[in-house]
Amino acid sequence: MDAVATLDHVVRRDRLLVGLGLAAMTALAWVYLARAAAGMDAMAADARMHAAMGMADMRAWGIADWAGLLTMWTVMMVAMMLPSAAPVILLVLGVYRRRNDPQARIASIAFVTGYLAAWTAFSVAAASTQLVLHRAALLSADMRIGAAGVSGVVLIVAGLYQWLPLKQMCLTHCQSPFGFLSRYWAEGAGGGFGLGFRHGMFCVGCCWLLMTLLFVVGVMNLWWVAALAGFVLLEKLLRGGALFGRLAGSAAVTWGAYLVLTR
Repeated sequence: MDAVATLDHVVRRDRLLVGLGLAAMTALAWVYLARAAAGMDAMAADARMHAAMGMADMRAWGIADWAGLLTMWTVMMVAMMLPSAAPVILLVLGVYRRRNDPQARIASIAFVTGYLAAWTAFSVAAASTQLVLHRAALLSADMRIGAAGVSGVVLIVAGLYQWLPLKQMCLTHCQSPFGFLSRYWAEGAGGGFGLGFRHGMFCVGCCWLLMTLLFVVGVMNLWWVAALAGFVLLEKLLRGGALFGRLAGSAAVTWGAYLVLTR
């Protein structure tokens, strides 16, 4: 009993430390986003003023701009996705500890790293898409798609995706971590990274089109960023998360159809 009690104490202590670390990472990410949003608001105001004076900024974005966008998207994914992944991360830590893995902490950190690597890969695609949209003059000064019809199409596609089998399969893996872990479990730091990356890819498959809605409502609109992060959390944790997601998908399709038909 003493050994079991000691192990339980170690698991609780490690979960507390990792939980505090995740909370700190999330808080720092939101602080960065708040500062970045303030800077972008100032830039958007300048752009609108220049446009009113007939001095529109025609400078093409380059590699430095893309790198800045990549950083912004990566930090945004940390802020939005770590809270919904925290239960799985803490579960993984506990399993490593209870299996007496000597690399339990390192493997758990590797799991988080792999998870974030998957979302970094998504961020590369998102930053590249934003660069293309800017070069095509489809983005407004506040980083929204300027054409209502295009915004409507994005909303319709994102809403319909909520009903597709692929979405439901990915959501099931996110909602049922025990099944995921029993199927894909691997030991050690390398195994933890691979496990985290695989779980992250399921999360990307579940949520990537939701993230594209930021091009409709404003990439740095923090109210919408927070709303989407809350939606992802509820969709994963609620017993009726799949139904909740489908209803939201229907609302997105309705909104998108309205924009397309009234443009």
